[in-house]
Amino acid sequence: MSELGLSVDPLWHRAGDWPPLGPDGADLTILGIPTHETSLSPTGAHATPAAVRAALRRYATFAPGLDVEALRFADAGDIDAPDAPEGRERARAAVAAAVAGSRLTVAIGGDNSLTVPAALGAAGDTLPQAGLITLDAHHDLRDGTSNGSPVRELLEAGLDGRRVVQIGIADFANSAAYARRAADHGITVVTRDELHTRPIDDVMAEALEIAGAGGGPVHVDLDVDVCDRSVAPGCPASVPGGLAAWELRRFARLAAASPLVRSIDIAEVDATADTPDQRTVRLAALLVLESAAGLAQR
Repeated sequence: MSELGLSVDPLWHRAGDWPPLGPDGADLTILGIPTHETSLSPTGAHATPAAVRAALRRYATFAPGLDVEALRFADAGDIDAPDAPEGRERARAAVAAAVAGSRLTVAIGGDNSLTVPAALGAAGDTLPQAGLITLDAHHDLRDGTSNGSPVRELLEAGLDGRRVVQIGIADFANSAAYARRAADHGITVVTRDELHTRPIDDVMAEALEIAGAGGGPVHVDLDVDVCDRSVAPGCPASVPGGLAAWELRRFARLAAASPLVRSIDIAEVDATADTPDQRTVRLAALLVLESAAGLAQR
């Protein structure tokens, strides 16, 4: 048995425990950005990157029909104190370095404020041409600086709202003022109700077309609170009636399969508030692996 009480089998290759990102680069690099200090809800999301790394050890790197095991994985570590302005700049620079050395970078939060340095680091000077896709129950267009403001902050930094697509926006989780703000910026909104009648593959294809129309890179924000509370109890703002776990996993794989997508973040999981079976953290770990599976499809 391993130190985590997991079985050891040389024919069953576990995920995780990946080496640091080196000069030869990697196919997929993970990076922890444990933001939490400005969260609108009390959160222990700073504990999540370590919890996700541990949960990855519960899974294999094998997916039928895909050569995931052949991918080169790397771990760029965690950003220290990423909430302060200096920490945000460290996070932005670390994402930029990871993107430069990887085909796909997956930033693990942390609350949703990590989306700002993650998207800025991935886009660099191309932000006016870049796109953003969010899987989120919320618009994240609030004033101020918090986990409720990342989309507004990116718009103010130069992101074009016409290349922003928000998927999974929930009833009773937003306000009329922020819905109007989204419309005023030209943001494409796909509500949770619409997803009941549209195939996931079609929704993501349309989102990639819109977000990628400027010719720049596309960043994808996987806010796990878009999921139903039964599968994401470790997300403070998840609500009953959200996405099923398999739906978010499918969105993650489809996003990563597109060469337009250079970076993904996984946000809003509070590992300290999860259930004893760690269902939310384990879902976050599977989102990393679904991203790898999508990358293997390219």
